[in-house]
Amino acid sequence: MAKKAQAKVLTQPQSQLHQHCLAVKEGTRRFENAFQGVARMILGGEIEKVVVNARTTYDFNIFRIGKKHVIGMYDEVNSFVSYVKDAAEGGSSKEMAFVLVGEPGNGKTFFVEFLCAQYRAFLSKPENRKYTFRLKGTDKLGQYGRISMIESQTYEDPMILAMNLFEDPEENKAFLSADIGFDDQSVDKLYENYRPIGACSGYIWNDIRQYCDGDLDKMLSLVDIIPVPLTESLGTVTGKYPAKDKITSSAVDLLGEESIQRLLHIADTNNPYRFDLRRGALARVAGGGIHFADEIYKNKKDLVQVYLGVIQNRNIEIDGYKWPIDTLIVATSNNSEFNRFLAEKEEAPIVDRCRVCYVSHNTNYKMQRDLTAYAIGTEARTTLTREALHQDPNLNYAGSVAAVLTRLPRSEKLTPVETMKLAAGEVAGEKSIKALAEVIDSLNQEADITKRFGQKGLGQRNLGRAIQLLTESSETNEGQCMFAYDVFLALERVILDYVTEPNDRAKYLEDLKTAKGLYRERIMTEMFNAYMDEPLAIRKDVMNYVNMIIGVDAENLGPDKMWKYKDPQTGELKALKIDDRFVKSVEERLGLKTEEQRDTFRTSIRKIYGQKISVDPNYNFMDNLELVKAVTDVRLKSDIAGAGSLIGALANRTNEENQKLYDRMVTTMLNKLGYCRTCSQKTIEYFCTQEDEI
Repeated sequence: MAKKAQAKVLTQPQSQLHQHCLAVKEGTRRFENAFQGVARMILGGEIEKVVVNARTTYDFNIFRIGKKHVIGMYDEVNSFVSYVKDAAEGGSSKEMAFVLVGEPGNGKTFFVEFLCAQYRAFLSKPENRKYTFRLKGTDKLGQYGRISMIESQTYEDPMILAMNLFEDPEENKAFLSADIGFDDQSVDKLYENYRPIGACSGYIWNDIRQYCDGDLDKMLSLVDIIPVPLTESLGTVTGKYPAKDKITSSAVDLLGEESIQRLLHIADTNNPYRFDLRRGALARVAGGGIHFADEIYKNKKDLVQVYLGVIQNRNIEIDGYKWPIDTLIVATSNNSEFNRFLAEKEEAPIVDRCRVCYVSHNTNYKMQRDLTAYAIGTEARTTLTREALHQDPNLNYAGSVAAVLTRLPRSEKLTPVETMKLAAGEVAGEKSIKALAEVIDSLNQEADITKRFGQKGLGQRNLGRAIQLLTESSETNEGQCMFAYDVFLALERVILDYVTEPNDRAKYLEDLKTAKGLYRERIMTEMFNAYMDEPLAIRKDVMNYVNMIIGVDAENLGPDKMWKYKDPQTGELKALKIDDRFVKSVEERLGLKTEEQRDTFRTSIRKIYGQKISVDPNYNFMDNLELVKAVTDVRLKSDIAGAGSLIGALANRTNEENQKLYDRMVTTMLNKLGYCRTCSQKTIEYFCTQEDEI
């Protein structure tokens, strides 16, 4: 190191900057850029491998914590994590913005706001806290009027000041190594995140240098190290800029402007501190924060040009003055705005600077249950007259299935129900998950984004509207219950009112019919459970069938057809009598006429059993709708001579026996299956009609 550099090293290392540098050296405080901070937050949590649509991908626990967290979005989350990780490792992503593009109501804004909330919580921990500096005693410098204290406008890290104490870079390195004690390797690592000091901080620091005659001890006595405020409402660390209309929006909202109040104090008109950067959204997140540009392409052209400069150069630039910033820029846009923007060829440079991620709707109806629960609301609901409002146990299922089916594109290889089941990781007859993977691959080759898998359909807002229509209807308020079937009527109204494209409208209405058919199947099962006075009656019978076809060829099967087996769920030894007539009846209902067909089906069930039980001992085949339907029909037939007889008995309650059956089933539904008086009666009524039968 140069002798000149060593001569300027501190003689009394008691300054706050010195203490901060030592804390960074010891590891109790951190100096990292925004990308490194976010990457450490995500990758520091639990990471699991999951299979989504026949592909292995990663699930990051940070996005799955909290009362209201991100549901699904596996591909989008993986894209974001790889983008942040690449930028943190110095890749090309650090000069790009991450843009989420998709249909309205599919969770883009929610994802970014959730990320910001997690980042604020992460930074609130003492070891992750962001710090900045302020320069005091400026009123003594002579050119700052009564301004006695000036904070770094872009929340620069104190280490940035430490790397810019002197005009000569070698002197700065000498300060860090000789005085603080960083070794050469550590200094080089620090300088990977080097950036020049901002225009106003550099200008004031130069004034302080002249005032103190270059005495570093005296200069650093005027530096305070303070934590960056994390208050969400201040827009610091995580800030949002929503697109505004063409008249009210301006570059000032992003960059800042000349401050009249400051000009009243500052005598030197060349002083860059006359610009108030905190008036803009970018400066407040410039110290390792996240800037969220909502609907970025809705902004007028000159504002998009500002974003281009900020994304590429990571500088706030006003009148030739520069303030380097350290910011992760995340944006959202809907498909129509993005396509309109792409059509304007002269705007290509901004798209070139964006890592575009196309966000699809959630297509897993099991995960949709959580999203539907968000739409229904977690608080206890009441009617308009403030009486308790009950929720039909099938309401969530009906809404989830209907919404997901609209999001699944048509395919020649798979029916909508098969696609829905495979997308949820369930069994779909003989169709394998590979068939779904092939369908997704072929659809994702489409140039038109909206034709890709999951890109079109009823979004979360539309589902929310349907729930609103359901709760405001007179039937719901009179009966004090949100009856599941009514959600289809509400969704139909939403489709007719809000879907403008005729082809989409026709498809969604067709999907609604399919959803009603699935609801019908579920009600058949519920009625059987109610009839048997047992909540899990049908599940037991389905598993009995599965165990029977496994035990039918067992070596230890006696002439009495009793088979002993170990239950994988409880580990207990159980005995089961194999009923050939029951097994054959179920297989006849499935349309299996010949021995070859029966053997093929049984082999497939045994194979599924072997694969699933090893992973999930509680697997119960209830996702195999065809099998569940067949078992239900057989049991209804064998118990009371056909489903038609049960329907007849429930519909015609003129004799005492039928009335007793009806009352017993209603009692079971009320006490064991979670129904109320209204939805139990309406469900039985629906069961007695011939509507929506597949």
